[in-house]
Amino acid sequence: MASISGAIPEKTIERLSEYRRTLLSCHKQGITHIFSHVLAGIHGITAVQVRRDLMLIGFSSDTKKGYDVKVLIEFINNILDGDSVMNIAIIGMGHLGQALTKYFNGKGLKLRIVTAFDVDPEKVGKTIDDIPCYHMEEFEDVVSSMDISMVIISSPTRVAPTLVVPIINAGIKGVLNFTSAPLNFPQGIVSENYDITTILEKVAYFVKEGDDSGDKS
Repeated sequence: MASISGAIPEKTIERLSEYRRTLLSCHKQGITHIFSHVLAGIHGITAVQVRRDLMLIGFSSDTKKGYDVKVLIEFINNILDGDSVMNIAIIGMGHLGQALTKYFNGKGLKLRIVTAFDVDPEKVGKTIDDIPCYHMEEFEDVVSSMDISMVIISSPTRVAPTLVVPIINAGIKGVLNFTSAPLNFPQGIVSENYDITTILEKVAYFVKEGDDSGDKS
């Protein structure tokens, strides 16, 4: 996913999201200030990188006591969050779709999964985890009526390519694809392909390489 011209770089946005989760945890523990090198250590990066990220978004602070946790949370909120909650739809309400719904809707973010789509008659027309599930035939109308800006695809991989045109036609602006089929969208639609199988295989490879390098037999 390429950064939009003039916007904050993609990797910086990812780190800001990670910083915020850490800061929220610190705030819950009653920690009021945190130094850049502490935040960096938690995330496995350098203090220089943390300071560079925060300078990039215009955050400055008296670092003698460290960053004010509450102030920094609010500052990152203003960068990452919109003025209102963004409505999201899940396409494919199987085990993964239901797990994603429970995860996101329990985080208190300004991102809300409000509906789901499927073709399984056992799911269509029912409410699953407080989320109404519609047939894909109703996709465009429901997206419009519920002001949905983004979709998460958790359908079977074989179905994923058939969703591209309906998503474009519905005016969706963002797509997070959890299938192993890479999907391409025209300019104006922000998309991210997140292939869990590939990521697991990559981790497994390096685990294997580490085991092999330590095998002295």
